[in-house]
Amino acid sequence: MRPNSAWPQSPERAKLLALYAEADACVSGNTCTCSDGAARAAEEAPCCHFAITGREPHPTAVELKEVRHAMRGLSIRKTRPKRLPLAPLRDLGSCPLLSDDGSCRIYASRPFGCRTFFCGHAEGPFGAPAAIPRANLLEIGRRIADLSARFAPEDPHPRPLTRALRPR
Repeated sequence: MRPNSAWPQSPERAKLLALYAEADACVSGNTCTCSDGAARAAEEAPCCHFAITGREPHPTAVELKEVRHAMRGLSIRKTRPKRLPLAPLRDLGSCPLLSDDGSCRIYASRPFGCRTFFCGHAEGPFGAPAAIPRANLLEIGRRIADLSARFAPEDPHPRPLTRALRPR
């Protein structure tokens, strides 16, 4: 892998951001309460609460490099999940990158899985049912996996976001 200081200008980052732009264009017009990056609560943004959806993004090594770059830029440190003094009534399995108000702190650098997963509240333009071009997104996902395999051949497999962001 390249040193951290080289990442902002690296060709791998440019390719990843281009693939993210393709994915964003594929789902353009489809929205859910999470897609503007400003949802405030689990009831509004279940996508970002993994225990509710039963799903969690599994970013690749190249995507994690971008996530960590965004985290460094915002001085977000890897942390263990927040523990409340009393057991919460319902563990939402919230994304560790959500701010205290429930918005995504790295929205522009969020992984492919966050960009392309739409919860049950998803809508297409003008409130129509969401039309997710799955074949196109699968192809973009394959291209991200290929890029990651070239970027970090020793680390070819995606892993759950929460596990990847845990301090070592």
